Amino acid sequence: MDLALILKALVLGVIEGLTEFLPISSTGHLILAGDLLDFNDEKAKVFQIVIQCGAILAIVWEYRTRLWNVVAKLPRDRAAQSFALNLLIAFLPLAILGLAFGSAIKATLFRPVPVAIAFIVGGLVILWAERRQHRVTVETVEDMRWKDALKIGLAQAVALIPGTSRAGATIIGGLFFGLSRKAATEFSFFLAVPVLFAASAYEIVKHRSLFSADDLAIFGAGFASAFVSAFLCVRWLLRYISRHDFTVFAWYRIAFGAIVLITAYTGLVNWTAA
Repeated sequence: MDLALILKALVLGVIEGLTEFLPISSTGHLILAGDLLDFNDEKAKVFQIVIQCGAILAIVWEYRTRLWNVVAKLPRDRAAQSFALNLLIAFLPLAILGLAFGSAIKATLFRPVPVAIAFIVGGLVILWAERRQHRVTVETVEDMRWKDALKIGLAQAVALIPGTSRAGATIIGGLFFGLSRKAATEFSFFLAVPVLFAASAYEIVKHRSLFSADDLAIFGAGFASAFVSAFLCVRWLLRYISRHDFTVFAWYRIAFGAIVLITAYTGLVNWTAA
């Protein structure tokens, strides 16, 4: 057992869990952290996708009663059917565009400098969204129509660009489209379940030849730390949005992206994948 790899897996799992549901891009953070930790080969890239399962489990556990009620009532309850349909509609744009352009995006944009630029642009968009007048037309997730779900799904597709943030695209997109802050955040949580599960399953099947029994400890450590940190982060975020907006995350993105660009172009950090 390589203790250094286990430690790297734990660190990356914590980063995944803390960033997956915040509008600051978990993929961007994992790309940058993986580069710094020299854990950025093909197997590491698959690892970064697979540990998202730990974050998914945190959402499923936090909302287990609500999700179970939807599943149990799905055959006969219109509200449950509407909720499931909205998730499917919001899921499809990312799935279709991801299959069509995912390989090209990974080949060109999964590098620190493009990620840093996306961090800064995303931060500016959040600042713009928070400073414009926010007119709420959808108070809760249950009030959403299929058109609302489609709009958020299209916004989510922008997150194919690493550094954009899937959570940021869906939450801020929700605010633009009239969802309340809580509704946008919760729908982003729920939408993460099919999106991250599908992405993880796809990567496991596609790259199954890269796995061996020796990887169990590494993946287990990353999964566990992602679950714990995501669970704590989700509970904190729900409390946070009841009293605050997302401006602090915008400034964090801008500052973090600027630091990466400065260190890349001055040579202070050797971003090998830049």
